[in-house]
Amino acid sequence: MPREPGRAPVWPASTHPLPSGDLAVGGIALAELADRFGTPCYLIDEDEVRARARAWRGALPEADIAYAGKAFLSRAMIRWIEEEGLHLDVCSVGELDLAAHAGFPTERIVLHGNAKSPVDLSTALRLGVGRVVIDGTGEIARLAALVPPGARQKVLIRVVPGVEAGAHAAVRTGMEGQKFGLPVAGGEAEEAIARVLGQPRLQLVGLHCHLGSQIASLSPYVTAVRRMTELLARVRDVHGVTFPELGLGGGFAIAYRDGEPAIDPAAYAERVPAELTARCAEYGLPVPRLSVEPGRWIAGPAGVALYRVLAVKKSGARVFVAVDGGMSDNPRPALYGARYTVRLVGRSSDAPAHTVTVVGRHCEAGDILAEEVPLPADVRPGDLLAVPAAGAYQLSMAAPYNLVGRPPLAAVSAGRARLLLRRETAEDLRSRDVGA
Repeated sequence: MPREPGRAPVWPASTHPLPSGDLAVGGIALAELADRFGTPCYLIDEDEVRARARAWRGALPEADIAYAGKAFLSRAMIRWIEEEGLHLDVCSVGELDLAAHAGFPTERIVLHGNAKSPVDLSTALRLGVGRVVIDGTGEIARLAALVPPGARQKVLIRVVPGVEAGAHAAVRTGMEGQKFGLPVAGGEAEEAIARVLGQPRLQLVGLHCHLGSQIASLSPYVTAVRRMTELLARVRDVHGVTFPELGLGGGFAIAYRDGEPAIDPAAYAERVPAELTARCAEYGLPVPRLSVEPGRWIAGPAGVALYRVLAVKKSGARVFVAVDGGMSDNPRPALYGARYTVRLVGRSSDAPAHTVTVVGRHCEAGDILAEEVPLPADVRPGDLLAVPAAGAYQLSMAAPYNLVGRPPLAAVSAGRARLLLRRETAEDLRSRDVGA
């Protein structure tokens, strides 16, 4: 029987309890890290990142595994994924520039984006990115016009296969009616394919789709394979061409709370490529080389956020625990109701657990980090709270709301910690203000 996604831990594999009631990650006590780097701060377990990258490489050795940089990107992360043999998916000139300066091989970079600027495209061509994913028909001529005479840029076309998947409406991208890609159902995808095939400076090497985020079942990917191979067969019949590549995107779920499901790379590798092979045989197509884009799955479970309690307040039937961070470093709960685990660390407590709402310091009623989480009844100002599964779409989406600087990030590994991103200071924020 095919394996389905299973339950997954929310903490890095290196996490272990200490007699003091604290937790250690990467061989270092969280309280020690909070004292060293201050709070709020973020930690990322380098060994966890590498292990999770290897899990996908090992499960799909014949595929291209492209880390989705939008989840979290830094020079250290770029180096880790490069050393683990992954490709890199970027969606802005900023991400592309950082990758190039970090020495990532540009032929292993894929540029995405629904509204690529002229600077995005020209920079990608200048640096020699391996693939550009075309997201709309208007992009075809713009890109072709920028390709130097005698050169050809390899491209894929992002199509919308009409598959509904994802944990929230805001992150479902496989259905018509949203800003990404070209729908199969309305014929826009086939029109774009024909246009690209008519551009001598563009080399269409495959099709691409992305279904959404936090997808906890393999079934949507299987359905996507069926829709995509049907389209490949029609293209072969009309244009007489087949493509060597097929991108199925990412969106693989991780666990944010105990008991939540997560995608297992081995289960994916057992079911999805087999479906692709079977459908290609049915249509008499060569099997294209598969590419997938895990981002959150690699970075998310490797990260831990640390906050210091500033206040505890009861209002009606609710108890609010306010911390020194909030939606400026983690907007996900406010954007689409993300739910997290929160644990008291740094000391032990025998007090019974009670249900609280952990909130941030910002002037927004929606600045809530975690609703209805159990914490000891004696939680008090000065206590340290840890939030696991914090490595993706938190620092990458952070913004200095209320002019609160973004937190630092430290990497931990084998009992050592080093700063990767320093804390954003008031001086940093003032330096952008050039008018008076």
